Amino acid sequence: MDITGYKLLRKGIDCNETQCNGIDATGFILGPTLFNILISDLDEGVKNTLFKFLDDTKMWGEVSMLVERDRLQLDLDRLQRWVDENRMGFNSDKCKVLHLGRKNQQQTYRLGNSPLISTEAEKDLGAIIDAKMNMGRQCEDPVSKAYRTLSCIYRYNMSRSKEVFLPLYASLVRPQLEYCVQFWVPHFRRDVDSIERVQRRATCMIRGQQGRPYKGRLRDLNLLSLHKRRLKGDLVAIYKLTKEDQQGTGETLFPRALPGVTRNNGHKLTESRFRLDIRRRYFTVRAARIWNQLPREVVLTSTLGVFKRRLDNHLAGVV
Repeated sequence: MDITGYKLLRKGIDCNETQCNGIDATGFILGPTLFNILISDLDEGVKNTLFKFLDDTKMWGEVSMLVERDRLQLDLDRLQRWVDENRMGFNSDKCKVLHLGRKNQQQTYRLGNSPLISTEAEKDLGAIIDAKMNMGRQCEDPVSKAYRTLSCIYRYNMSRSKEVFLPLYASLVRPQLEYCVQFWVPHFRRDVDSIERVQRRATCMIRGQQGRPYKGRLRDLNLLSLHKRRLKGDLVAIYKLTKEDQQGTGETLFPRALPGVTRNNGHKLTESRFRLDIRRRYFTVRAARIWNQLPREVVLTSTLGVFKRRLDNHLAGVV
């Protein structure tokens, strides 16, 4: 559900134009801090899990029986009472319900006097969440945006030299394909090929690279394929979580495996087993499997910079 941040700030904070030197309350430097203070007690008494991110509020709970459905509805009623007491309001047009699970009974809910609309997919912080946890829609959205950006670069960059074209591609196109990719990483072949096709077209636009094989273009331009870049991102994240200042969190997400008789790279992680294919694609599962396949000289490095250089050399030889 989406809270209208402008209404919250204007009605909940006494800040007129004279006090703020003519700057609206939604734009001055203390706005985010005051907003967080304002909504700090929003989740008091709520039984289900509630997440607050600026003016975005999400609540979720497991509903398998009618009593759990009623508990979720009571929490929605608590939120409505809170906004009424603080003279605020929810944007009911943006408040929706996303039902997850194959055996979900599709319960109906209301927020105040307004029934909540059920949706099959919703964008959350830039990532499209599907009711079936299928990332196909998320792959289509950045690919279409990347093609439009690439077309603009091609039309207005007449030199086509790699010194000009590559920085534009790396700063304007590739980030659209890699935003939050550790979460929605594609695993179907059609999605992987669709994303990689953007870089294939981009490298063909550079002067002197037309008609050459894709691998040859990547080698000449000193680029990794997008698939290898996703692997590198996963492995670098594991290194930061297990070897640097976030080891407490890393030990929880990636527990070390017990020493055994099999070949070990010196820092092997526990690989969980799941029956459902969707769980095998989770970051903590797929990344641990790839990490355990790294050679010892890559894993046992003292600094992140050395790890990245050795990892690049290792990935260059991986098909």
